[in-house]
Amino acid sequence: MMDQIYGVLKLRIQRGINLAIRDLRSSDPYVVVSMGTQKLKTKIMHKDLNPEWNEELTLMVDDIKTPIHLKVFDKDLFSADDEMGEAVIDIKPYVKCWNKGLEKLPNGCVVKRIQPNENNYLAEESPCIWHNGTIIQRMLLKLRNVECGELLCELEWLSVLGSMGLLELQHLHA
Repeated sequence: MMDQIYGVLKLRIQRGINLAIRDLRSSDPYVVVSMGTQKLKTKIMHKDLNPEWNEELTLMVDDIKTPIHLKVFDKDLFSADDEMGEAVIDIKPYVKCWNKGLEKLPNGCVVKRIQPNENNYLAEESPCIWHNGTIIQRMLLKLRNVECGELLCELEWLSVLGSMGLLELQHLHA
């Protein structure tokens, strides 16, 4: 099975900003993350429109064309959970940040800046930063299908022993 996995993405769901009210004056938000058949979720933050999850979710990558879907929900006890918006992360721009020779860069060096546009969910410019042998992409995602709300997240690639690396993955999909 490991020959089918390119590596692992660590997705840090840091916090929500100005999330929508779905209860009387607040919401009980949580995030559901899916990529292909994988599905993970954060803990529920009670009565908080600006929750700080600071959770790391790990996703196996077997195809860089498969996006990461994020849906925010309000937890309800006696009815179906209310939707509070959604976002999608296309990992292809992140994968394209990787090049040979990066290991010579100092920590904190910006490798690439990904701009918001009509095809992505970025609320602002998203830097890809070299840090301790990997690239971390910081992104503020504007939630769609909702009146307000943003998610602050980070992506980080983790190489897995026995798996194909990112540079090999780039050559396959070039």
